[in-house]
Amino acid sequence: MKKLFIVPALILAIGITSCGNNAEKKEEGASTETTTTTEPEATTSTETVAGIENVTLSNQWTVEANDQMQFNTTLIRVKAGEPVELTLKNVGSMPVESMGHNLVVLKPGVDVATFGGEATAAADNEYIPKSALSSIVAHTKLLGPGQEDKITFTLEKGVYPYLCSFPGHFGIMHGQIVAE
Repeated sequence: MKKLFIVPALILAIGITSCGNNAEKKEEGASTETTTTTEPEATTSTETVAGIENVTLSNQWTVEANDQMQFNTTLIRVKAGEPVELTLKNVGSMPVESMGHNLVVLKPGVDVATFGGEATAAADNEYIPKSALSSIVAHTKLLGPGQEDKITFTLEKGVYPYLCSFPGHFGIMHGQIVAE
């Protein structure tokens, strides 16, 4: 009889002890996550963009987009305060209706996922949402295979995200322009 009572009591004690340790681990994890979340907000200067020192400084760029939903470059370095000429070439072969590409330069701090979600509903405007025009610095036309478009714009010092706003592309086809 004593054995029947001791075994369940022992199991209960082990269960309670292990639950207590999980609560402490969760509290420690929350502290770590808070610290990690705070760091990216503070890193907005151009010096903090990984790999920027390996990118040529130029205000004339050609970016290629292909049928694998890729830009050939995801990091561009320009001189702030001077005109930037950016040419987008669609080097793919699939039709514009199924694999069109554009390049949209957004203002610093714009949430790429939110913009991309809004763009999906803007088929009538080449996937440039009219509700988010104030978030856009410049954009190319929606291009089919073999087409290209050039845009010219001037940037202040900062880090500017860019993306393809064709539905489903922004998650893969994105990069950064660093103006210094």
